[in-house]
Amino acid sequence: MSKDDAHGLARGLTNYGDADFSVYLRNSFAASMGYSREVLKKPIVGIANSFSGFNNCHRHFPEMLEAVKRGVLLGGALPIEFPTISLGEVFLNPTSLKFRNLMSMDTEEMIRAQPMDAVVLMGGCDKTVPAQLMGAASADLPAIQIVAGPMMTSRYGQERLGACTDCRRFWGKYRAGEISTEAINDIEGRLATTAGTCAVMGTASTMACIAETLGMSLPGTAAIPAVHADRLRAAEATGLAAARMIDNPIRPSQVITEHSVENALRMLLALGGSTNAIIHLTAIAGRLGIKVSLRRLNELSDETPVLVNLKPVGANYMEDFFFAGGVGAVLRELKPLLHLDCLTVTGETLGARLQEKIGPVDRNVIAGANAPLEPAGGLVALFGNLAPSGAILKRSAADKALFEKEGRAVVFTSLADLAQRIDDPDLDVEADDILVLQNAGPRSDSGMPEAGYLPIPRKLSARGVKDMIRISDARMSGTAFGAIVLHVAPEAAIGGPLAFVQSGDRIRISVRDKSIELLVDEAELARRRESFEPSSKPASERRGYDRIYAEEVLQADEGCDFAILQPVGTKRSDAPRA
Repeated sequence: MSKDDAHGLARGLTNYGDADFSVYLRNSFAASMGYSREVLKKPIVGIANSFSGFNNCHRHFPEMLEAVKRGVLLGGALPIEFPTISLGEVFLNPTSLKFRNLMSMDTEEMIRAQPMDAVVLMGGCDKTVPAQLMGAASADLPAIQIVAGPMMTSRYGQERLGACTDCRRFWGKYRAGEISTEAINDIEGRLATTAGTCAVMGTASTMACIAETLGMSLPGTAAIPAVHADRLRAAEATGLAAARMIDNPIRPSQVITEHSVENALRMLLALGGSTNAIIHLTAIAGRLGIKVSLRRLNELSDETPVLVNLKPVGANYMEDFFFAGGVGAVLRELKPLLHLDCLTVTGETLGARLQEKIGPVDRNVIAGANAPLEPAGGLVALFGNLAPSGAILKRSAADKALFEKEGRAVVFTSLADLAQRIDDPDLDVEADDILVLQNAGPRSDSGMPEAGYLPIPRKLSARGVKDMIRISDARMSGTAFGAIVLHVAPEAAIGGPLAFVQSGDRIRISVRDKSIELLVDEAELARRRESFEPSSKPASERRGYDRIYAEEVLQADEGCDFAILQPVGTKRSDAPRA
């Protein structure tokens, strides 16, 4: 049997210099786990399980895992689970993004190293699905994604609650003195009450919808609530689909293409989805040599309407989206704009999927293309001398009165500086100023945290200020809202223009013109550049993964992946190394 024809335990033999001995030894050790000889002859579906006690989103994975295994057995294959790194968003320091690439490497190498014919990816929390898709794309073994599904909502009095847009809303009220410490403590225990990912259109739900749109998961599975019985049926169907892929292999490189990525961008825009998703989709596509252009994003955004009325853009929650028709209903509204010939993991095209009938659509949750919530997409990229490689604004979640704005910069040079001064009653700041945070990008010591949602200074929030322009090279949670400019590239830590902004400078932003300009003459900027000194610790003073990260991480417009994880022959970034 040739290497290419091998299945199951005969694949990827451990190297002892004797292939027959390798098979003999492998079967012997597998038998110690109670498998019969007949079972060990079957092809294998690996199940990449990202369950962890540090990941509340995945606490129902043991039950889902059994359903996946059931489906694999129905398909005539042997399911074998293996653990991977898990990234619980709020349990990681300094930020989960720093470890996304590590999880992708873990996933890729375990798929490559272990004897499996296909793999099911079990993920959910924000960075886990991107990491799994990145790893699977690089390994390029037949793969299919199953996601955790969203939490159900809770109640506070007569008000529905869902993590984590409502987390931020009530915290803002608490900072402004509108609710008591007793009330915020009560709310704290009501925001996240079931298994699953955030209950709004945050990063996890956005990535689930993107995975389905790409064709990497089964149709109708992105929005099923975590605790709904349909989630278990979806897990079983995913296991069965994975088993069927063994005889009819469809690889990630056949599914994730330039056209399917463009379809996914349109879904992101129609959802008014998370700004993080543009970083993740860029990284996933980059593993297959596909470039995602922020200028192309703007072209798509100008002709792709916002259709989904979910928090933080609208009023509803993910469970409402599921019952309203989910991803399938949105895709059918976008159908004239989509590439329908894209292949999916089931072997059918996206167009064939959309020919199937779905139930009634709740137009209070999913608008028709003829009556959209907004005529243009949820995200817009801004370019100018402050962000030569681009920056991102979630316009669908921002105050439109701030879209055309010139203001005075109030600069915070680091997260520590922000924490120390933002609530200082003597802070020189007014509501029409522009808050600027530096040194929070991918090469900074903080690793590009979700700190771009700068709090409104307490002295202003106490006066009723709810939104103001905030600019940084950081990210923000997909559950957040506001006139927040993110992912400024190149970042401050490597000497990007953001590093040279000083308090009192004037900045002009135009969503109409898609521009962001620092109104300082070039001679003055040149003088500031000459005195620039990086604030982050040099790579030479780091060790282990921290050093690899500092040396290899790319800029936000390149997906914050590692240069060494790009396909062989990919031109490295021109951005200066750490």
